[in-house]
Amino acid sequence: MSTADSCSEVHTKWMLEALAMAEDALEAGEVPVGCVFVRHDVIIAKARNRTNELRNATRHAELEAIDCILADKLLTPQLVQYPLSETTLYVTVEPCIMCASALRQLGIKEVYYGCQNDRFGGCGSVLGVSSGLKHPKHPGYLAADGYLREEAIMMLRRFYITENTNAPVPRSKANRVLKTEILPVSGTKPGNVIS
Repeated sequence: MSTADSCSEVHTKWMLEALAMAEDALEAGEVPVGCVFVRHDVIIAKARNRTNELRNATRHAELEAIDCILADKLLTPQLVQYPLSETTLYVTVEPCIMCASALRQLGIKEVYYGCQNDRFGGCGSVLGVSSGLKHPKHPGYLAADGYLREEAIMMLRRFYITENTNAPVPRSKANRVLKTEILPVSGTKPGNVIS
């Protein structure tokens, strides 16, 4: 087995864990985004979106997990400038601009995600917060897309065809049909680094 195949298997393993968290979010009536933070080949935190449940737009999966990491004295025994410098994030959807910025400020090592976030993506789809933008203090990080992309897209589609009763102004979606065709993006191999 080549090194590339071995890496792909590892990324798939962790992305499946993130997808399980996204499924939990879907079942809870949340936008189905899930994530796991991995350090030294061990999940140190996992979370899902909780924005509807907590009525707080900042309760994205990444920030939920970061709160757990920073609050746990075993995971973060002392305050350091970059507490995530040895940590990799696997998340089903590209981190938004808010989350991408928090990850950069905390020194995340790298991020692997399923599908791009065409509306709010902070790792290059909308804005290159991960590494595309220069920052006087915080170094950028690797962000690679395409890991279990189709599964992540289908999970989002399953949510968006349902009625979101938690929305401030729910829209009727009675006539929506689940689209199953997923168009490829240029360079469809997982691991495309965008900035």
